[in-house]
Amino acid sequence: ARAPPTPPRRHRARPRPSTTASVSRRAACARGAKRGVGARRLDGSGDDAVRSAARSRRDGRAWSSSRVVDARDDDAVGLAVRALAEGKVIAVPTDTIYGFAACARSARGVEALYRIKSRNAAQPLAIAVGDVRDVGTYGEVEHLPRGLLEAILPGPVTVLTKRRAGARGASESLNPGVDLIGIRVPNSDFVRAVCRAHQGAIALTSANKSGETSTTAVDEFAPLWDGCERVFDGGRIEAQRLGSTIVDLSSHDGAYAIVREGERCASLMRVLEDVYNLRLKTTT
Repeated sequence: ARAPPTPPRRHRARPRPSTTASVSRRAACARGAKRGVGARRLDGSGDDAVRSAARSRRDGRAWSSSRVVDARDDDAVGLAVRALAEGKVIAVPTDTIYGFAACARSARGVEALYRIKSRNAAQPLAIAVGDVRDVGTYGEVEHLPRGLLEAILPGPVTVLTKRRAGARGASESLNPGVDLIGIRVPNSDFVRAVCRAHQGAIALTSANKSGETSTTAVDEFAPLWDGCERVFDGGRIEAQRLGSTIVDLSSHDGAYAIVREGERCASLMRVLEDVYNLRLKTTT
């Protein structure tokens, strides 16, 4: 008898890859390409590209952080003075808020201050000096009662007075065409030491973009670090972000005006009125 015929062999179909998985892999590759990394190559060079990109990001953060210096370090004042001499911007802790500073006699430095803040060039800058006796170098103060400046400075006050004609140590690019000048002697050992070592005034403004909130810690203006040669960290400033009180003492008739209410405004007014008999100028 003949053997029964052998049934035909059935070939099992191989499973096709999941459509969802394929789409996911394609999407991942697309995302990698957008990042500039691309798909991993067989020779391993894709891994090198990934490591190189990560290293660049890390080095960028390290460079920004290297700009930050503890204001208490022994070499902090020297680093600040060197940067000022080169026409660079530095960030400093004052007695009210953090500020950006540049050499007041450097046109390059003054321009850099306006640039880092995106500040309108028509808005004048104040200056800071190391000691009360230096105020008269830049502004006219002979008409003020004896002892008045010493009573309110150093402190959170900007004294507005007539700019002294031909005063050395201030660039022509600093507030051109403006008759008055704002002068500070901050109650900050670091800022005053820098001014003394620099042997001149520094142009000073708040460490923030124009129109934005004032800062009391260096981390609050971290996006602007790259515009500074050095950022001097004095810790968090315990203040109300008001800045200094700006008082106009340019009048020769025994009157004063408050241009901006800042830190300790009320106590300043009491000293001016009760001790030195100045009267508040009223507007009509």
